[in-house]
Amino acid sequence: MRKLMLMVQYDGTDYAGFQIQPHAPTVQEELERALTGVLGEPTKVRAASRTDAGAHALGQIVTFETSNPIPAGNLVAALNERLPVAVNVVEGSEAEAQFDPRYDAVRKLYSYRILNRASGSPFMARYAWHVADPLDGEAMQCAADLLCGRHDFSAFCAAGGSATNMMRELYRFDVDDAGQVVEMHIEGDGFLYKMARNMVGTVVEVGLGRMRATTAGEVLAGRDRSRAGPTAPSCGLCLVRVSYE
Repeated sequence: MRKLMLMVQYDGTDYAGFQIQPHAPTVQEELERALTGVLGEPTKVRAASRTDAGAHALGQIVTFETSNPIPAGNLVAALNERLPVAVNVVEGSEAEAQFDPRYDAVRKLYSYRILNRASGSPFMARYAWHVADPLDGEAMQCAADLLCGRHDFSAFCAAGGSATNMMRELYRFDVDDAGQVVEMHIEGDGFLYKMARNMVGTVVEVGLGRMRATTAGEVLAGRDRSRAGPTAPSCGLCLVRVSYE
């Protein structure tokens, strides 16, 4: 059996997340359906990140095993002919038999986009959180800086996650305030269930003046989810890159 690796991009708006769910469309289901059709054998994939319902990806990594000898390059084109426009395979390659896209990842980079103006936009509604009230980008960056480093992120983990170890290292949390569009880049060695969206929601509370910047650090240290901000909508979240070295 060969193990192959794919880099996949998708608009997650109309999907119930990456991972297969009963009675709901998912990205994994689309990929496995296309792979099974091309390879002529039942095929299951494993992903680097089980992105939330409505979240997007520019650099999701998936692997699968197959006995089919089709070259990886030919497979990419064949899959894209079968996949819907919302899902696209960017590249494919051979992978080592022991490679695991989730557990071998050393860094994951997410972006989060906010449209910050009084009116929304039909062109950004699927890819950005519309926040009508003005945001203080400088205060948001101060709060974000307090979350960087290696910490117990229990305060930013939503109920329903399966992790038992809450320690994660956040390498950067950049807030780029470019006027009407605020773009955040959040990179860490791993993320708890809805951790990125919960951190964004907290930082936005600071930006709106509802919470002091220093409170973000206090919430982190207190490990109390009830003190953190709300969960930001999934539409603004995108998995940008998964790094393995």
